[in-house]
Amino acid sequence: MDWNNINKQLFPTIKATDGCENDIELKKNSSIVSIYQITSDDYKEFLCGWGAAVINVTVTYPINKIIFRQILEGVKVNAAVKQLSEEGIRLLYRGILPPLCQKTLSLSIMFSVYEGSRSRLNLFTKNEILSQVLAANIAGTVEAVLTPLERVQTLLQDWRYHNKFKNTSHAFKHILTTHGIQECYRGLTPIIIRNGLSNVTFFMLRDESTKVIGREQTLFTNFICGAVIGGFTSTIFYPMNIIKIHMQNKIGGEFDKMSVALKDVWIARDRNIRNFYQGVHLNYIRSFVSWGVINASYYCLKSIIF
Repeated sequence: MDWNNINKQLFPTIKATDGCENDIELKKNSSIVSIYQITSDDYKEFLCGWGAAVINVTVTYPINKIIFRQILEGVKVNAAVKQLSEEGIRLLYRGILPPLCQKTLSLSIMFSVYEGSRSRLNLFTKNEILSQVLAANIAGTVEAVLTPLERVQTLLQDWRYHNKFKNTSHAFKHILTTHGIQECYRGLTPIIIRNGLSNVTFFMLRDESTKVIGREQTLFTNFICGAVIGGFTSTIFYPMNIIKIHMQNKIGGEFDKMSVALKDVWIARDRNIRNFYQGVHLNYIRSFVSWGVINASYYCLKSIIF
């Protein structure tokens, strides 16, 4: 690929009158190369997201499993906790490998693709808000590649499949050999929509809060900002997880459209929008803690790595 030709097309030669024409040309060339090449900053952002995710998943997985049971069974917190306690500690962390892999990769992609896309888009759009929205949706769409991990996690957390699947690799093997790779992407549509909208909300609110706080950022303020914004975002888009789990909670057969799944859940939940938020209170607490840990860990790692 001829970078000089691309550079001339995107950035016409600027005539300098102060003897700095070579410097201007060098800066333009550096900009265009950075747009198309992965830089060290991209790798650093990826690493920060990965580290924050490892810390987060380890701490919050039991809470996440309780919420899943509430979503799946439509039961209260006490009933979900009782189910897990009866199953024992051995099964408490059953299914943690997919979310550990999915979350570490997802957050790594989320932060690195967002920051990388936003900085590159700013060179073209010159509009900060547009760059944020586009970058957040790009990151959310790329994250959707990891749908198979969410798919297997859903099956492993469902008590109906406890005797069917031994572990993560066994579940993947069964799905791939019996139904093919397309079965791993059941529920892809609500995941893409959820990722895009939640990323836009989270990053725009986070970036605005960072501007307000300014140089007064501390581990505590980063935790609070991430916790409040993450809890708010996850609550707003909570019904998307209900629809996703409904679509993924079966193996084989036709792939339901999102509209069909929405109708089924609407009928199953007595046509009451409040029933779409069964378990949302615990989900908010989980997200409050989770995104607080993620945001604080991310900025802490970023200050060290950068």
